[in-house]
Amino acid sequence: MNFTDEQRAFAKSVADFCQREAGTRAQRDQLTGNGAELHSEELYRKMAGLGWAGIIVPEEYGGAGAGNVEMCIFLEETMRGGAPMGGVGPTFITAAAYAKYASEELKKEVLTGVTAGDSLAISMSEPEAGSDVGALTCRAEKVDGGWLINGQKTWCSNAHFANSILLIARTDRGGKKHEGLTQFHIPAGTTGLKIQGIDTLGGREVNDLYFTDCFVPDEHVVGEVDNGWNQLMAGLNIERLILGAMQLGVAQRSFDDTLKFITERKQFGRPVGTFQALRHRMADHATEIECAKLLVYSLADKADANPGKIFPREASMVKLKTTETSKAMTIDGMQMMGGYGYATEFDAESLMRGAIISTVYGGTNEIQRDVVGKTFGL
Repeated sequence: MNFTDEQRAFAKSVADFCQREAGTRAQRDQLTGNGAELHSEELYRKMAGLGWAGIIVPEEYGGAGAGNVEMCIFLEETMRGGAPMGGVGPTFITAAAYAKYASEELKKEVLTGVTAGDSLAISMSEPEAGSDVGALTCRAEKVDGGWLINGQKTWCSNAHFANSILLIARTDRGGKKHEGLTQFHIPAGTTGLKIQGIDTLGGREVNDLYFTDCFVPDEHVVGEVDNGWNQLMAGLNIERLILGAMQLGVAQRSFDDTLKFITERKQFGRPVGTFQALRHRMADHATEIECAKLLVYSLADKADANPGKIFPREASMVKLKTTETSKAMTIDGMQMMGGYGYATEFDAESLMRGAIISTVYGGTNEIQRDVVGKTFGL
């Protein structure tokens, strides 16, 4: 990739900010309640003050209106810098959907909030509808002046602190399973919505949502009624690119931390990194990370050059490669650090916990392989 001078300067600015504001374990613990939370609103709003939270928001709503390459630079450097901002991925994914499909009134409300540091969530999965999103049953029934929503959602990231949730619900049960889906804007605190956290290996990050006679006015429909599936499919480039850029940053952070440790740690009279077993492992990981980076920025560049075009093969390859690379690097990083990698004193174990789930959310990697295979007519 041939980054411009401006892009390189931007990457350095984000890296410097992360080092200054969250460069030490003590700083990160203070921002997250000793690791209890994965997203620091305080830090995120500081970044918003620099104009970075609205990097992909159109200029008319206070954003920078930047391209996908700049977005990936921001996400990569943020995750590499260890900034506790786990909510940024779902926020950017959801903001892109509002920018494309929401009414002008909703765009002004939601997107100007994003530029100020508001967080968003998107809710698709249900207990019986994970990879098979078309099987969802949470229903929205038309009533006078709006819609009445009933049902359950699950695995919803950000919902416990998001300013609003973009809900995908079934509005018509008469056609094929991918038909009759609609997107709805659900502000935080809406009557009839109950949010219940799910304890996970990575901490508090996802939630169950329960809708009981939850009224949503007509003006909170996002896009076309019954056409939610096509709207979701049109957003796959941005979703998988966002997840890919974030996991690229995680992989690089794990590599950086591991390299520092094995350079300083001595056994048998010399740094452990000089032993062939570890040296070769790090060489392999450096190569895999470089491959992942090229995939990410190649897709970002294509998406910028061809707005509106869907790149299913490239997007699935990005998600597949970056998350597998991140998972492998963080697990190996723990192994190379020995017992210290297992200790909570270091970040290795938390990086590993966060990377493992990345191969599941945003479309499992089995689904990504299936998508890639189908693009070859298989």
